[in-house]
Amino acid sequence: MAKFCTQCGAQVDEAAKFCKKCGARLAPTQSAGYSAPTINNQASNYQEPSGFGAAQPPYQQPYQPPYQSPASQADLKPNVAGMLCYPLSFITGILFLVLTPYNRDRFVRFHAWQSIFFFLSMFVLSFAVGLLPGFLWFFEWIFISALRLLALGGTGWLMYKAYNNELFKLPVVGDWAEKQASKDAP
Repeated sequence: MAKFCTQCGAQVDEAAKFCKKCGARLAPTQSAGYSAPTINNQASNYQEPSGFGAAQPPYQQPYQPPYQSPASQADLKPNVAGMLCYPLSFITGILFLVLTPYNRDRFVRFHAWQSIFFFLSMFVLSFAVGLLPGFLWFFEWIFISALRLLALGGTGWLMYKAYNNELFKLPVVGDWAEKQASKDAP
C-alpha cells in the first residue's frame, strides 16, 4: 500500500519517518485499509478530521509572488560610479566610459578620464625610470617605490573625493580629463 506525505502529497516509503520532498515528519504507517489523501484545490471541501486515520487537508501550493523586474533605482549614484572609476587603474575608467547610463553623466566621465590619464602617467613615469643606467639602481628603486606609493595614495584620495561629490582635479591630468569630459558627451 502506498503512503503519501500529508504536507506535499508526495509518495513516500512505508518505513520513512520524513518526506524526501518537503522534509515533513510523517505519521506512523497506517493500517492496510487506509487510502492516500486526494489532492483537491478547493479548500471549501475540507472538513475537520475525526479520529485516527481521518482525511487529511488538501495540499495547497505555497504562495509565490509574481516576478518583478529590478527597479530602475538599482543603478549606481554618480558619486559611487565616480569613485569606482579608480580601483582597477584605467580599466574601470574605460568601463565607465562604455557603460550607457554612466557615460552620459559629466561627473562620471570626468572621473573616468582622470583615472585613465592618472594611471597612464604613472605607467609612463615608471617606464622612463626603468631606462636609467644600471649604476643608478638605488635611485631607480627609490623612485619606483615613491611612484607606487603615489599611485596607491592618489587612488585612495581620488576615490574619497569622488565619493564626496567633488570634482578634485589633479594638476595636469585633471585639466585633460575636464576637456575630454566636456568634449565627448553622447
